[in-house]
Amino acid sequence: MVDRILAVLKAKKEGASFQGLAKAMHCSPKEKHRLKKSLDHLASQGVVIKIKRRYFVPIRTNIIRGKFMASSRGFGFVSPGDGREEDIFIPAAYTAGAFDGDFVEILFKREGKKGKPEGRVLRILEKNRTRIIGFYREKLGRPFFLPMETPFSEEVPLVVSSESPVEPGMIVEAERETMRLTDILGWPDEPGVDTEAVIRRYGLRAAFSKDSLEEAKNIPAMISSEEMKERVDYRNWTSVTIDGETARDFDDAVSVERLSDGNYRLGVHIADVSHYVTPHSALDEEAFQRGTSVYFSDRTLPMLPEALSTDICSLRPQQERLTVSVVLEIDKKGNVLKSDFYPSMIRTEERLTYTLVQEIFREKQDGGRERRHLVPDLLLMRELSRILNAKRRREGSLDFDLIEPELIYREGNLVSIEPFERLEAHQVIEEFMVLANEAVASYLWQKNVPSLFRVHPPPGRISLERLRKIMVSLGFLLPRVEKMRSNDLQGLLDQAEGHPAAKFINLRVLKSLKLALYSADNRGHYGLAKRIYTHFTSPIRRYPDLVVHRILKSILGEESQEVPLTGVGAACSEKERRAEEAERELTEWRIYRLLKEKLGEEVQGVVVDIIRAGLVVELDGYFVEGAVSISDLRGDYRLQRPQLELVERNTGYRIGLGDRITGILASVDPVLRRISMTFTPGS
Repeated sequence: MVDRILAVLKAKKEGASFQGLAKAMHCSPKEKHRLKKSLDHLASQGVVIKIKRRYFVPIRTNIIRGKFMASSRGFGFVSPGDGREEDIFIPAAYTAGAFDGDFVEILFKREGKKGKPEGRVLRILEKNRTRIIGFYREKLGRPFFLPMETPFSEEVPLVVSSESPVEPGMIVEAERETMRLTDILGWPDEPGVDTEAVIRRYGLRAAFSKDSLEEAKNIPAMISSEEMKERVDYRNWTSVTIDGETARDFDDAVSVERLSDGNYRLGVHIADVSHYVTPHSALDEEAFQRGTSVYFSDRTLPMLPEALSTDICSLRPQQERLTVSVVLEIDKKGNVLKSDFYPSMIRTEERLTYTLVQEIFREKQDGGRERRHLVPDLLLMRELSRILNAKRRREGSLDFDLIEPELIYREGNLVSIEPFERLEAHQVIEEFMVLANEAVASYLWQKNVPSLFRVHPPPGRISLERLRKIMVSLGFLLPRVEKMRSNDLQGLLDQAEGHPAAKFINLRVLKSLKLALYSADNRGHYGLAKRIYTHFTSPIRRYPDLVVHRILKSILGEESQEVPLTGVGAACSEKERRAEEAERELTEWRIYRLLKEKLGEEVQGVVVDIIRAGLVVELDGYFVEGAVSISDLRGDYRLQRPQLELVERNTGYRIGLGDRITGILASVDPVLRRISMTFTPGS
């Protein structure tokens, strides 16, 4: 009996119910009793497992457990945990009500519909949060709740007291187990309500613990003379911070000079947060729980209390600050000849903005009378950054041409969306920070000490093969998968520049890559083409950087302290992903609400994808995608897959990637993140 049971279950990867198993084994009524006893015995021994009335053989069923990471669009991912394998995609229809952070058990297959691992949630083992956020609805006078966490789910009954002032359309909070209304956040259009909803939806920490605030309050702002003596003094080396106009925390400053032999001496000075935030302190615990600062357009959730993040640790102009300096000698080809690392002290000359520095680069002004002395240093920085960028690109570092949206407000109301312009001034800081991060990572690796690395695993074979086939259909050649390297992908991006399908190509390459993460196991950074890489340059807003500072300083001998690493990489990777998703969701949500006010208006866009259901169009000026259903194209269209075109069978009219089209906004659903458009061929 046991052998027959295992033989049948091994052949059924998705398991079998008791009745299905009995039928497959042709059991008589008497044998069913034996079958039940045998199954119970096998389950007690762990030979088979039972999930929702179905039996599985664990070794063959591809069942794993992991943390569910929800997307704002309803689907989610479960990570195998080590970063070596691709995350498993969970379609919205198969999340089984799991919310972000829930610990789940899933059944998966390694090649889903899109060639990547795909699965379904079998059961929720541990719920991450007790309360959930959603929209209040009413049907036939009865209260219902539409969760934000799973926007594709149906409305569920809600328990509301008769005295509650809640009204349909309001954002509310409910207890997950009992579905009882616990809080009313307000109307989506009320100032701050959408931000508060996203904060709660992702479980972000808005308020600091009392103990952490007390610790921050008691940290002395003055630097003692004893501390000054222990550090390398760079106060006389001109240094500046370069950040955005609205930045309040400045954790990196840069200095540069040309040496007598023509080489460059670069100083990257990073705020010494580790001097103030020590392991196991209340501040450290709070920073770890947050993992990263979160930046919304109208509100910031800093990783550290403002007493530290915008004052004591922030590299404010003309104020003495404790730093850790990376000092590099670089030749004219961008090669690092010498690296030194010091606990240091600086006094920045100026707080500069990207816009101001770019104006100086464009020779529109000399920086004003009070900044004129900085112009030679800034021009030397640009010269060096160009050398570093060219070297990095030659080595295969990927550089995507993807423009991010910037929301423009007037009197608190969103009035337009502008493209965020990536300036050469941004590139200067990016190149210097990448170089400093790599230098620190290499130094720690050479010292053979446990550390935390920024890891970007190479893409999987299936993803690259799929990308290669699509690019060939567009006329772009890529090497065979086993020979494909990051510089081949960068070459593709360079070729695509100016091509009608450039946006589509950039997105396809990006989607073929895995996510970067933090790990104590160094496996290189594929996207930057770095053998060793870490994050060191932003300890005010990233917890992993703070950890790396502690490790570096312990080697430099300034202070000896144990640096715990267990679980830090996985926890920080998860919190980073959650913060990025929250920032993205709030931005998209506001854009969709703005578009909802424009129903019936004409919009233009570029076709960025073509699927059997129709066209995916990125709307000009809005940075979100709308859909044109194939049924709304007024013709008999068929998908030509190799060319990725829709072709009308009677007229031969073709719609391809990169084509510009005009349509009418037919519907906008900010909750489901859906836009539908009508379109007339030839428009």
